[in-house]
Amino acid sequence: MNRKFSNILVTGGAGFIGVNFIRYLFEKTGFSGRIVNFDALTYAGNPASLRDIAERYGSGRYVFVRGDIRDRAAVDQVFADYGIDAVVHFAAESHVDRSILGPKAFITTNVMGSFTLLEAARSAWKLSDGRLRDDVLFHHVSTDEVFGSLGETGYFTETTAYDPRSPYSASKAGSDHLVRSYHHTYGLPVTISNCSNNYGPYQFPEKLIPLMILNMLEGKSLPVYGDGKNVRDWLYVEDHASAIWTIMNKAADGESYNVGGENEWENIRLLERLIEIVAKKAGKPVRAVRDTITYVRDRPGHDRRYAIDCSLIKRELGWKQSVDFEGGLERTVDWYLANLAWVDAIRSGEYQKWIEANYGRRG
Repeated sequence: MNRKFSNILVTGGAGFIGVNFIRYLFEKTGFSGRIVNFDALTYAGNPASLRDIAERYGSGRYVFVRGDIRDRAAVDQVFADYGIDAVVHFAAESHVDRSILGPKAFITTNVMGSFTLLEAARSAWKLSDGRLRDDVLFHHVSTDEVFGSLGETGYFTETTAYDPRSPYSASKAGSDHLVRSYHHTYGLPVTISNCSNNYGPYQFPEKLIPLMILNMLEGKSLPVYGDGKNVRDWLYVEDHASAIWTIMNKAADGESYNVGGENEWENIRLLERLIEIVAKKAGKPVRAVRDTITYVRDRPGHDRRYAIDCSLIKRELGWKQSVDFEGGLERTVDWYLANLAWVDAIRSGEYQKWIEANYGRRG
């Protein structure tokens, strides 16, 4: 299957993965259409991360619309104004710790927001005879956390039963089920991807890898949950973008694919390797940085291990990772070292002022 899209709606396109996906489409593919970035600009949304893209491509190729996916009127307006023929649905509350402290936002955004988008797409893509167009696509981006927790062996596959353990993962599981139901009930053309932990440029500084890099540079402690032996599979964000684009162009309607980095690391081992890289590049003594590791109380419901089997997307669609973990970590550290002004602008409120001047106060 080879699809052709002209007007792609990217929800949550001002977030970490959305920013990298939009950059990937403009810079690494032959996509010649228009991207509409629809984002509510909550705490982690930063449209300034795409300011150069906006300047380079102009409103003819790149459009930013501030809006909430729970707002049906706003979503309908975007479909009508821009002739949307594909949706890439990133928009979600995604921080596990935040979901434990305040689950309501995760349910309303991730479940009700996805429902609103699906209803808007179904309405916009309905033909006069009641059938739905077959030249459109709703791609839903999900997470491996919907599958629960693994022991020391085994992998998540596309047929693994759902077993979410946090309000965040439960809300994502709910949205996955909704997307599948709209395909089976209404014939909406959909695809789904479930990814492992992403890392790379433009990630919000509270996430593990950028937080540790920045704390090392600033001489702060390096907090590690529990015994540090929780295992995650790490996927370089540009490889995730390429997987999504491959699925959108090649996968059959209704199909779901797991996307992983095939890089399983205990949190403490990852931190130790990151210390070596940052210390070398920043001219700091490795031992002194290691001494700042601090073990803190584990968070509630902390899943022990995630590991993705991504052989299906490799075998059926020909996708593969382009960056190994060592190379990806080097690239990520180099990016943060070269873009400390980006971090400072977030922390100082400079970007907040820019957002308010251009788009109003955050919701």
